[in-house]
Amino acid sequence: MKETLLAQLDLAQEYFDRSTASLTEEDSTFAPAEGVLTVAQHVAHAAHTIDWFFAGAFDPNGFDMGFEEHDRQIRGVRSLAEARAWFQRAVDNGRALVRDRSEAEWSAPIVDGVVMGGMPRTTIFGGITDHTAHHRGALTVYARLRGKTPPNPYM
Repeated sequence: MKETLLAQLDLAQEYFDRSTASLTEEDSTFAPAEGVLTVAQHVAHAAHTIDWFFAGAFDPNGFDMGFEEHDRQIRGVRSLAEARAWFQRAVDNGRALVRDRSEAEWSAPIVDGVVMGGMPRTTIFGGITDHTAHHRGALTVYARLRGKTPPNPYM
């Protein structure tokens, strides 16, 4: 089971990194419209959400629903390099958690609540995959708006 969980996390990162590879530090503050997330903030949001899924899966109080504070943290990110480093830390921390927790702990249910309540903790990996796919898709649109051609994520 742990090998499968690590493989899911690795693929989510690989596809995200490949899809966003054409974006550079000079693109960090680009946003297609006022008030929407910038390139760096999208990557930071994806990173934050990986942390959020792992924390929420094991928190006896469930997932942290303080979205205003989450948004404040994300919107403070101005550098794509900083956001990519956060993404890498989130994945690395997730890998460590997979290795450190038993298969029984991963199979145990998430505390009842609004997000995935009662489902096995392994369910977060589908959420991570889906969420990173959503944001890498948005970021490929951003790259095209910047005149760049994002690489195919699956090759």
